[in-house]
Amino acid sequence: MPGPGHFDAHADAYERGRPPYPPALWERLRALRLLGPGVRVVDLGAGTGQATGPMLDAGAAVLAVEPGESLAARLRRRWPAAEVVPRTAEDADLAPGAFDLAVAATAVHWFDLGVVLPDVHRALAPGGHLAVWRNAYGDPEAPVTPFRERVDRIVARRGPRPPRPGPGELDDAGWAEVLAGGGLFEVVHRDRFRWAVDLDAGQVRDLFATFSDWTPDEAEAAARAATDLGGTVREHYVTPLIVLRRLA
Repeated sequence: MPGPGHFDAHADAYERGRPPYPPALWERLRALRLLGPGVRVVDLGAGTGQATGPMLDAGAAVLAVEPGESLAARLRRRWPAAEVVPRTAEDADLAPGAFDLAVAATAVHWFDLGVVLPDVHRALAPGGHLAVWRNAYGDPEAPVTPFRERVDRIVARRGPRPPRPGPGELDDAGWAEVLAGGGLFEVVHRDRFRWAVDLDAGQVRDLFATFSDWTPDEAEAAARAATDLGGTVREHYVTPLIVLRRLA
């Protein structure tokens, strides 16, 4: 399976194709008083700023950590108010007590948590929080659409593959246990947001091309499926959220 450098090689498609996080997520973070004017945030694995931008819009001061050169360049262009650090989360060298909130948005599964969690703990001020979420593409509780049937057939042609290490993308209980297991953080909130987005064939091609376990031919096949089904398809997603508080 490709590593996180896969995304930098597809930076243009990543910027065009990755959908935003749902509005309900940002509403919940504000309601929990984790996000707002003056909050100091470090955004780990920021990509092209899908999380960075809304946090800046909420009035936060954001340091965005993104190792991919092409992704970081797009991040700087899109969100010039952010401070961008072109490093991995493991090598970010964050100042002690410098942040109120650390965010890992569709990124935590790439991290060496044995390194990153202690670093984040040091970087957070007393009472600080770590918020982890991701967009899971395909809601298993939503009705199966003709497009999802086509996607399932594309995936079925691969044959068996070894599972990814760690909890699954919708196993938020498993991720909560992993993130709190070292005794540095305690889980204080969990939630799930279900939402949908309409994508045209070009957006489908761009989005699926950014998936690390999809080949270019498979992404093209997904785009053809969207074209065959009228040119626009509706995708149902889930965004699990886990919020942890820094322990003294």
